[in-house]
Amino acid sequence: MGLCSATSNPFPLSFQLQFPNFSSQFNNTLSPNHCKLPAPFVKKKKQLNGCQRASGKVVAYYNLKKPPYELDALEPYMSKRTVEVHWGEHHRNYVERLNKALGKDDVLYGYTLEELIKVAYRNGSPQFEFNDACQVWNHNFFWESMQPGGGGTPEMGALQQIEKDFGSYLNFREQFVLAALGTFSSGWVWLAVNSEERRLEIVTTKNAVTPIVFGYIPIIGLDMWEHAYYLDYKDDRWSYVTNFLDHLVSWDVVLLRMARAEAFVNLGEPNIPVA
Repeated sequence: MGLCSATSNPFPLSFQLQFPNFSSQFNNTLSPNHCKLPAPFVKKKKQLNGCQRASGKVVAYYNLKKPPYELDALEPYMSKRTVEVHWGEHHRNYVERLNKALGKDDVLYGYTLEELIKVAYRNGSPQFEFNDACQVWNHNFFWESMQPGGGGTPEMGALQQIEKDFGSYLNFREQFVLAALGTFSSGWVWLAVNSEERRLEIVTTKNAVTPIVFGYIPIIGLDMWEHAYYLDYKDDRWSYVTNFLDHLVSWDVVLLRMARAEAFVNLGEPNIPVA
């Protein structure tokens, strides 16, 4: 698990892209700057809003968050049936498994989901709750990365920053597609802010891993697990990825996320306007 190198990409060497390579993803040799652990390691537990208790026992932690649109709103590029299965079954299972695991021991009670992921990562030796916590966070992020009538070329600060870091939107689009197609079996492709390099990068992660454990700030996340596309596209992953970019990705949300990232990382000129 971890951020994947482009060395596993089946394309000819001349077409291979240089993506971040964390060859020691889950051991203690990772740079501390990529794995800074949050304050929850030392702070006391706190009560989650809306959490229910029965006889002093926590019986609910995280809810299944609904996509910010109707389940058929992304058609024809993502069918209602795909969203029903992906969100209503797979995403729901991740939430229920996470809550079940947390119900056995409330040592992690009181963390936000992002805090829980960073704590459960344990410097590259993740504990049991890590996988499902990441899947819940990733899927919330994925649904919010899309909107009906989305896609196409971004505008304003989002386009300017992409052009600054990739040369052009077309370069970004090509690199994103190649990175996604090079993600085999199960994984994710992301546009994220590299906090150390202070620039946008395309990164891939295996299984459920999210770039936040490596110090990145995600901007776009695309699920490349088979259940995300098979009902609509079978093995035509190219159409799935290109339709996501051309018709689904929410550039409005991207602009908001980049504005938030700018509050933590100075991306240099151009400044991303606060929407």
